[in-house]
Amino acid sequence: MKKILFAVMAVAAIGFTACGNKAQQGEATDSTAVEVNVADEEADASIAMLTSNLETKDASKFQQALDAVKEKIAELIKTNPEAAKQYVTRVQEFLKANADKIKSVVGDNATVAAAVSAITDVEPDKVVSGLLDQVSDAATDAKDAAKEAVNEKVDAAKEAASNKAQEVKDAAKEKASGAIDDAANAAKKGLGL
Repeated sequence: MKKILFAVMAVAAIGFTACGNKAQQGEATDSTAVEVNVADEEADASIAMLTSNLETKDASKFQQALDAVKEKIAELIKTNPEAAKQYVTRVQEFLKANADKIKSVVGDNATVAAAVSAITDVEPDKVVSGLLDQVSDAATDAKDAAKEAVNEKVDAAKEAASNKAQEVKDAAKEKASGAIDDAANAAKKGLGL
């Protein structure tokens, strides 16, 4: 009877576990879809801004829009690298498709041309991984600097403790020496010397 009860409980536990895993897999799929939707919405907004600046043929406004695109890429990389890849891909497609219009508006403006090249010449995966590597390198540098600062503080504390211990030792020696001298003087007086 106990064996049957144990077997039924084991089957029930497996059933509950299986249902829980399916729910977690569904949540992961949903969050990925949301990330892609967010990237698409952000890309649509950026593309609309770039398009309006192309239509007005204002190179400085177009450059400001490109700067906003770069900032958005950096923001997405920090919060969601996969969404950043999707965003970069969509913006690159727009810039490549409208390259002739962009050249006619930008003309000889080297700054805008460089900004367009910076976004279009790199693969989305490399943009994201490159920026993530830079963030990782910066974090490693900060960690190393923090370790060095802590080590310097520890060394300074050790030196201060050593100095204080030496001062206490010297004071104790002086006090002991003074006590010995006092005892010797008292002994001399007691002997009449």
